[in-house]
Amino acid sequence: MLRDITIGQYYPTGSVIHRMDPRVKLFGTLVFLISVFAYKGIIGFAIVTLFLAAVIGISKVPFRYMIKGLKAIMILMLITALFNLFLTPGEVLLQIWKLKITKEGVLSAIRMAIRLTYLILGTSLMTLTTTPNQLTDGLEKALRPLAKIHVPVHEIAMMMSIALRFIPILIEETDKIMKAQMARGASFDEGNIIKKAKSLIPLLVPLFVSAFRRANDLAMAMEARCYCGGDGRTKMKPLRYQSLDYMAYMILILYLALLLVLRVVL
Repeated sequence: MLRDITIGQYYPTGSVIHRMDPRVKLFGTLVFLISVFAYKGIIGFAIVTLFLAAVIGISKVPFRYMIKGLKAIMILMLITALFNLFLTPGEVLLQIWKLKITKEGVLSAIRMAIRLTYLILGTSLMTLTTTPNQLTDGLEKALRPLAKIHVPVHEIAMMMSIALRFIPILIEETDKIMKAQMARGASFDEGNIIKKAKSLIPLLVPLFVSAFRRANDLAMAMEARCYCGGDGRTKMKPLRYQSLDYMAYMILILYLALLLVLRVVL
């Protein structure tokens, strides 16, 4: 399960998506997340699906590798679907004791499950095709106008970069702790959900200790190198838009405009 988390990992393929400016990919991810909740009807759903499938195909990231990230949110997806299924009022299809399954609830549960799936795939695609350094530079450059109103843009970008870098590190650390405890007789797969949750408690303490130790080591390393923020710092690889990036912006704007028009018309 831990190895199936794809958010925060980078998958190099040298595709067109990989060569794009990170600001374009940040904007594209934002547009896609808006479109996931903006589409209406079968036509809108088909356009969102085709757009996502086309981007995944262009990125050359194996689809099997991408869908591994869905396993980590199966419980969340199931809980969300059940809440929509039983708590949405409408035409009753089936009643179990005091719980009612309605036609509107079924449709709402299906839509929410699809939207959660697309959200994970869309965000995973951005991190799989963008290195943490590129993502930090792109976010800092995109938010630079906010620095005029004293928003700590560089610090925010740095925190996001460190958080993304720590995801695979913490996954690997958790895997090591689990294997060490299993070698001593611990079991994480037996019993019901409550027992499985209780079995994870001894795992959290050493994991938090390791995370705080790594954070402290990182802070000391940054202080030893006299790190004091982004003021006056230059970039080894400054970001510059290419013709490919402008074309991508046009496609994204047309894609979002089409969905909004369909939402109003349909």
